[in-house]
Amino acid sequence: MTEQPRPAASTQSSSSRSTRPVALITGASRGIGKAIAEELGQEHHILVGGTNPETVNAVVQTLPSAEPFLVDLTDLDAIAPALEAAELSRLDVLVHSAGLAWMNPVAETSPAQFQQMFTVNVFAVAELTRAALPLLRESYGQVLSINSGAGYTAGPGSSMYSGTKFALRAMTDALREEERGRVKVTSIHPGRVDTDMQVALQESMGNESYDGGIYISPRAIAEAARTVVDMEDASMVETLSIRPVQK
Repeated sequence: MTEQPRPAASTQSSSSRSTRPVALITGASRGIGKAIAEELGQEHHILVGGTNPETVNAVVQTLPSAEPFLVDLTDLDAIAPALEAAELSRLDVLVHSAGLAWMNPVAETSPAQFQQMFTVNVFAVAELTRAALPLLRESYGQVLSINSGAGYTAGPGSSMYSGTKFALRAMTDALREEERGRVKVTSIHPGRVDTDMQVALQESMGNESYDGGIYISPRAIAEAARTVVDMEDASMVETLSIRPVQK
């Protein structure tokens, strides 16, 4: 797959970028990523990550200072060029929120399915982080990986998803130690969150009645991300676990 064309940023976005800290958020056109973009967008210039120009630009238009960051995360070779094309002079926060999730038994899962999920959930995270590290080091910036409760446990049908989240947790932990003192690194592990992805997951597991009120709201995760970003320079949230009250 090839990189999507990048729409031009508005004049307001271009001028505001120089006076605000900058946050790049993948998967920012919906769900947790969108909620984080709205929360951090109060003070940050937001690069709204996604693949669909229409949905990405819809979010851009709602934020005080923002621009699109359009790249197909399954195309690893397109990630570094997309970041370079953004022509950033600084990057203060990188939030990895994009991800794939579905359930399937090992016996019914093809290598291509494993490859697709690992590419988006792990390999693309590593590549975007690698490309962004020089800018993050300059600003004593932060990396937030939106992981999952599945980063600690695995059950029937979760071999792909939990496998990617276990791997993401390990990579995030290693990155934290490699960059300690230069870049803050946080792993956020939400339980079930009321998103479109959760609706699809519940349907795939045969749960016909969906009650989003018993799950964590995307806003709650965004507020937690805000707390992480706002920590004093001498402090860092390394790992944060957020669970619904009801099991």
